[in-house]
Parts: sequence; C-alpha cells; structure tokens
Amino acid sequence: MNTIDYLRISLIDKCNFRCQYCMPEEQELNYLLSEDILTKQELLTLVKQVFIPLGFTKFRLTGGEPLLRPDLVDIIAEINNLSATRDISLTTNGYLLANQAQSLYDAGLKRINISLDSLNQDTFDEIIGNHGKSRWHQTWLGIQRAYDVGFNPLKLNVVVIPGVNDSEVLDLAQLTINKNWHIRFIEFMPIGNSQLFTKKAWIPSEEIRQQIRAKWGLEESNIRGNGPADVFKIPNAKGTLGFISQMSECFCDRCNRVRLSADGWLRPCLLNETGQVNLKKALRTGKNINFIQKKVQDLLLLKPEINFKERESGTNNIYSRTMSQIGG
Repeated sequence: MNTIDYLRISLIDKCNFRCQYCMPEEQELNYLLSEDILTKQELLTLVKQVFIPLGFTKFRLTGGEPLLRPDLVDIIAEINNLSATRDISLTTNGYLLANQAQSLYDAGLKRINISLDSLNQDTFDEIIGNHGKSRWHQTWLGIQRAYDVGFNPLKLNVVVIPGVNDSEVLDLAQLTINKNWHIRFIEFMPIGNSQLFTKKAWIPSEEIRQQIRAKWGLEESNIRGNGPADVFKIPNAKGTLGFISQMSECFCDRCNRVRLSADGWLRPCLLNETGQVNLKKALRTGKNINFIQKKVQDLLLLKPEINFKERESGTNNIYSRTMSQIGG
C-alpha cells in the first residue's frame, strides 16, 4: 500500500485568470462566499491536529490562485514552523509573484510551481482567457523574480493543448538547458466541461518526449519529486523535464496525496469523489478531533481502491467541477 503523506490544500477558489482547462469562459462561475472558505485557524487545526498525527508531512498550497489569499504568508510560516513538516510548496499562475516572491521565501516556502503554457504573448492570452491588457510580461517577471529570490527547484507547468500551444514544446524544453528550471509537460484533462476537450484533445506524453528526443536526445533523470511526474533531462542540461501522463499512463497506484478544497471537502482523487468528507462541517458543528481523524482514516483506507479512470463510466468523460474548485 502506498503511503499517503501529501496534502494539497486549496486556499481559495477565485483566480485572476480564466484558463481554458481550469475555469473555461463558457462555464458560469459561482465563487464561494468568504464565510464558506476554511479560515486560517481551521486550516491550521486540521494540519496540526488531524493530518500530521495521521502521518502527513508534505503540503502544497493551491487555488484558484493562492496569491489572492491575504493571509497566505502567515499560513506558510505556521505550517513551515511545524516540526513534522518535511516539505511545503505552492502552485501559482505567477501574475502576482513579482511583488510577493521575497515574502513567500522568507516565510519558509522554498519550492514553487508556476503555470506557463506559452512563450508567445498572444497564445498565452488566448489560453488564460484575457481580452484586455496582456498579462504575459508580468507573469514572466514573476518567474524571473522567483528564480532570483532563490526558489529551487523552480518548476514551470505546461498543459499541452493540441492546436494551441503544442508547437512550442521544443521552445519550452529548451529553457532547461542553461537554467536549473524544471519544465513539466501535463496532458490536457477533461476538467470543467471545456469545449476544447474531446476524446482526441490531448497529446500523449510519449509523443512529446519523441519530439524532444529527436532534437537533443533524452535521458532519465535521477531527480524525483513528491508527485507523479516521470523525470527526464536533455543531456548536459542544467534543468529537467517532467511528464505528467494522467490520461495515457494512469498512475493511481503511485498516488500519495489527497486534496482539501477551499470549502473544506477532503477528496481522495482529482476526478473521483468517492468517500469525500466535509471537514469544515465537522469542525463547525463541534465534532471532536478524534471523530474527524477517524473520518480521514476511513477515507485513506478507501483510497487504494479508487481509480480516477472510473470517472469515465456514465459521465461521457466530462467532469462538472472546474479545476479551480478542486485545487488542481
């Protein structure tokens, strides 16, 4: 049985982008009210009194866009200062990062993942649903600032969308040659009813690897992270290339994580909600910690039987919840 020790915590469901694979513009958004989101104290109570006693040592903060949460730095500092914390990381779109990178780093955050789906300004704006002033340059500034501050590893997440940004695979992979950056190519997923998705609207990771292999060669890397990426590198490159192949190469047997949504639902899988537990309700109705721990333990025992591919049956391969609502 795989050890489940990694908790992804969605801090907020709001985002300042409308990425097609996460918060598609054709889908109406119903953001949570502030009182429906777990407070800082509720989050810390769950981390300290429920998850750490159950063996969790790795925490990733996500959204929506977590940099929109005003108490983010305090949350990072408090989790980082816990003796049981082995790793704390964050996923962001990078737009607000230039002004916050130093304070995040000083609070104890050392690892960061930044979404960067295109190096082309127009393509970037198309993907993020931007119809006004381009946000590419501010996002790129945030990436550069994070690198200068000292985040290591600095990972750039690329969702590869056929006909949109797949022609940039080599340009993005090249970023790893001279910088200790880690590019992670992610297969496009059927999240949020995006009109981009059909049964053939994703490119298998192996096809992407073949492109890179034909250009520079490709070798396996001895660097391994906390997640499901298969890691390679261009020979003699400073950085690495990760491939997250949730559509073509199911990795459920290697999954070591559960997800806590901004409104307090603990879910065992990105695309399968079997056994989900409402921890916010348990806290706010006065359930004691032992009761909550038992609920989480029951979910953890159930997790090995849960396979995200099961979501295909009877659902037409479409998942109604947006990525922002489940924390990515």
